Amino acid sequence: MSYLEKPRLDHRRFRRRFRMLAGIFGFISLGLLVRYGGLMLSASPEAAIPARVFTERGNILDRNGRILAMQTKLANISVWRPEISNLEGLSRELGPILDLPSEEIQRRIGGSSSDFIYLKKQVDQSTIQKIEGHLKTTLRGVNIEPIVGRIYPESRLASQIIGFVGSEGIGLEGIEYAFEAELAPNATRNGNQVILTIDANVQYILESVADQTLRENKAEAVMLMALDPRTGEILGSASLPTYDPNNLQSSTEIARMNRPAIWSYEPGSVFKIFSLSALMDLGAITGSSTFVCNGYYERITNLGERIMINCLGVHGRVSPRDIIIHSCNAGAAYSADRLRAEAFYEALRRFGFGARVGTGAPGETIGLFRPADRWSDRSKPTIAMGQEISVSAFQILQAATAIANDGILTPPRIVSRIRSADNSAEQPYNPASPRRILQAETAQAMREYMKAVTSAIGTGWRANVSDLSLAVKTGTAQITDSLTGAYSSTDFIATCIAMLPAENPSLVLYVAIVKPQGESYLGGRIAAPSIRLAAESLVDYLGIPRGRNPQVNHSGSITLPQETLPALGTTVPNFSGLSKRQLLPYLLRDELHIEMHGDGWVKRQSPAPGAPLKENTIILLELE
Repeated sequence: MSYLEKPRLDHRRFRRRFRMLAGIFGFISLGLLVRYGGLMLSASPEAAIPARVFTERGNILDRNGRILAMQTKLANISVWRPEISNLEGLSRELGPILDLPSEEIQRRIGGSSSDFIYLKKQVDQSTIQKIEGHLKTTLRGVNIEPIVGRIYPESRLASQIIGFVGSEGIGLEGIEYAFEAELAPNATRNGNQVILTIDANVQYILESVADQTLRENKAEAVMLMALDPRTGEILGSASLPTYDPNNLQSSTEIARMNRPAIWSYEPGSVFKIFSLSALMDLGAITGSSTFVCNGYYERITNLGERIMINCLGVHGRVSPRDIIIHSCNAGAAYSADRLRAEAFYEALRRFGFGARVGTGAPGETIGLFRPADRWSDRSKPTIAMGQEISVSAFQILQAATAIANDGILTPPRIVSRIRSADNSAEQPYNPASPRRILQAETAQAMREYMKAVTSAIGTGWRANVSDLSLAVKTGTAQITDSLTGAYSSTDFIATCIAMLPAENPSLVLYVAIVKPQGESYLGGRIAAPSIRLAAESLVDYLGIPRGRNPQVNHSGSITLPQETLPALGTTVPNFSGLSKRQLLPYLLRDELHIEMHGDGWVKRQSPAPGAPLKENTIILLELE
């Protein structure tokens, strides 16, 4: 073989190998195609393309199942400018639907540097339907972007308690934030439901009274709360000013503040019911102890310092009962001198002051209650009258349960239970257990003192509710001036607390009016009437026994007495007091001729009872 023939033989061998490899590759490719085609033909559409599972955030409900926060289908409304042929006409048509001025729509679209413009986000279904009806005609260029959103059907009601979610659907404040882990859905399930202790009807009553109080007193803020001391359930908690979580953009940080949980302040004279209860329970004073009030408290310390605390009046010789009735600062201060600072501090700590309550609301303050080793000689008498200590409204409610429950403190809560999305399971929310902190006799004695506060000589007579006994204490606290560090001469907090019925309380009401600007700033003048207004409505709604609406316990079955009707004879019977229904047997008698006028029960009749009854006698009966 010549040198020139060799390459020709190699070239033929290469072509044979190439054809063989190409055949193998083609066979493998064909097998893969057949295999893939078989899988495609044998698999269901669902297996080929996994379906996307949409899950929803859990609802927030009141104690009766009323929805306060829920997931719903919303939409963002945008425009694509190149498709708009008549900007003025579109703006005029779209304005009323989106509740926006047509001039604003025209300005935003015409002045934008982008062709894509959002006009309004998170619009509801009714708005979506109105737009959809005009998309193909007058609203060309308008787009509807479906989203899942959060709405609050009761608008402002309990909004600071409920809170709100952000644009990503994550809770940012309130229960929405605190219970994010429970409410949030995951890839496979909907979020759980959170049931509150709040009663929407109670909340509405409280917010209405708080709004009236805010306006009449030109106040900066008002807090008004209702609590069942037996269970610790907060039935309502109003805090004004407030906001609408459906329109978050127009709200302010102050309006979104849940003041009862996160704001601390000096409680003033309301605190005397706790300081005196602690002193009595430890035996430092008794119900018969007396102190002399000359209009002030005065003491010279071991270092020669003169401590003086003014009182609102000259009350003379006072007992613990008198101190509560007249809100005597001097008497409370002299009482505190009977107990060591450390023991006084520990007794007040047992009421829950200086610690978070744990209601379920986020951001709870611990207030300000310094340990006894940091007190000055002035601290003990000052704290006894409600100064030099800062508390939250929820802490006041918690402490009040011990007096209402004969010494047993029941921690308040605002969340009742967590329920699964399908309602198949639920778990109670019990952050803490009740505990005894006072002797029953101490609590009962304090309620008796507080009952006397509503008498003509007490500071809380304006809280009186007819046919109902209330245990009341009023207070007026000074506010520290942030610039000078001293107490302001113009800014105060007027407060009032009530337990009802006083003998066995099933409801605690507490109101705090922040910086009132009306004719008066005293708690007895402006806070006590708010308690009366709230109590008048809530007592009947909650079925609390009162004189004109008594409640009785019975087995559930009753026996009605047999009706005894006047007998017929030769004289006219006495029909007085009989109803129309009871008169029916007489009306069916042929021998009687009865004419009735009016409704109700027989008040007058003619002829009079005992007159001769003849065949043609007509008996006239007047009913009222």
